[in-house]
Amino acid sequence: MKLGFVSAILPDLSFEEVVEFASSEGFSCVEFMCWPKGKAERRYAGVTHIDAVSLTKADAERMAEICNTAGVDISALGYYPNPLAPDTSEAKVYIDHLKQVVRAAELLGVGIVNSFIGRDWRRSIDENWPRFKEVWKPLIQFAGDHGVRIGIENCPMFFTDDEWPGGKNLAFCPAIWRRMFAEIPSENFGLNYDPSHLVWQRIDYVKPLEEFSDRIFHVHAKDARVDHARLDDVGILATPLEYHTPKLPGLGDVDWGRFFSVLSDTGYDGPVCIEVEDRAYEGSLESRKASLRQSARFLQQFMA
Repeated sequence: MKLGFVSAILPDLSFEEVVEFASSEGFSCVEFMCWPKGKAERRYAGVTHIDAVSLTKADAERMAEICNTAGVDISALGYYPNPLAPDTSEAKVYIDHLKQVVRAAELLGVGIVNSFIGRDWRRSIDENWPRFKEVWKPLIQFAGDHGVRIGIENCPMFFTDDEWPGGKNLAFCPAIWRRMFAEIPSENFGLNYDPSHLVWQRIDYVKPLEEFSDRIFHVHAKDARVDHARLDDVGILATPLEYHTPKLPGLGDVDWGRFFSVLSDTGYDGPVCIEVEDRAYEGSLESRKASLRQSARFLQQFMA
């Protein structure tokens, strides 16, 4: 396995500076964010370390040379919008840019683009399903035509009142993954697996590793701490940030030894990228860099 991090936590740095930091700290890879340039719609969005719209072949060759010299791979390109947004004109903007990111991945020789399925959060799963098929069958075909696999992160995108009641990403649990892959059986369609999102949903985050082993293209290393006293007070129908907190690996409820024990048994040897969304470490650029160092020290004991 290759240990890396998600570049969203270092928006202050350029592509070259992110690669330099990764190399100096012994990281093997980075998932680079490819949001369109402009105002972010939420925390950790809007980061553009690679501009997929303007990327040229010469740009891609220069970036590849920077990475090769530093000994750092691009594990994936990341763009996480809502391609099933209820406003179809808004959704089209996201879909069109996702295609740009796929094209950029092809230029860079990167095999994976990570994203969300999306969802109309006001409607049920079954009510969303026709649009899922309409949007994602051609998107997966498009990715395959460009030699790129799509890894869907399993975050429900349900945290606050504006995402109530269904969240903004369909692909949040094993039952839905099973249905998704039956609907679109392409080998270019898989998961960017993040155990932390299963923790607060009260789902066993280890059990799916074996069943979906051939669909796990990429892994995010993030933790989550459930406040059981608060959960006893507000219940599971409360918005999720009322009873859980994203944390660095090792500071939450994920049993990383158990997780890596089974993940390695499945034969997975791909990227494991630290994703920092821990507010306790966001006060400055230096504290965010320190969060990556701390996470790496913790995770390396399971990955040597």
